[in-house]
Amino acid sequence: MDATEKAPERRGRKARRTRDTLARCAFELVLDHGLRSVTVEEIAQAADVDRRTFSRHFPNKEAAVLDSVRGDGDRINRALRARPAAEPPLTAYRRAVFDWLRDPAAEPWHTRPRIFDLLVMAEEEPTLYAAFHHIRVDAQEESVAILAARLAVDPRRDLRPAVAVAAGAGALLAAQAAWVRSGRPAALPEFVAQAFDALSAELLETPAEREAHHSTTGKSTPS
Repeated sequence: MDATEKAPERRGRKARRTRDTLARCAFELVLDHGLRSVTVEEIAQAADVDRRTFSRHFPNKEAAVLDSVRGDGDRINRALRARPAAEPPLTAYRRAVFDWLRDPAAEPWHTRPRIFDLLVMAEEEPTLYAAFHHIRVDAQEESVAILAARLAVDPRRDLRPAVAVAAGAGALLAAQAAWVRSGRPAALPEFVAQAFDALSAELLETPAEREAHHSTTGKSTPS
């Protein structure tokens, strides 16, 4: 590889380092001082760049703060692609989420320093929550495409991939909300398991059908 071929690679690595530095500075400043107390100019100054450089990498401070969690949707989708083809779509999605939670190399939220604090803040700050929602939507669109390919269907005509992803992502969102409100940073896997367990046929049964089911299986009906 000659010098002209190496130059774009060097520029790419430099840009990646700049972006990572901006994201780290935004993350630390906002968690230390609060979202509303930190300006884009202060983030750029902490990263030793100017405002224009910040704007080349991020549209706003919320996007910079959340850059550290953007890759989590990609990790879940990589795990989803790797699930056995014979698994039903929702089962594959659930197991992909747990593959992410159990993979130490992926650093899921409950093991990553201060991510719990970030998501608590996202629950309290509307603009941060909205930015996080957009990240989730992007990841879910990719999940739908993955499941549609598994089923060999057109997701514009067959709703099964979208329904499976909406159910699975909704369970993950419910688990996240319960987690950040619990004050228990290590409990995310527990809440995820509870949320996915709630996605059962029991939610579709009437009280009479549920009572009959529990009578047949010998399980007690929860109060």
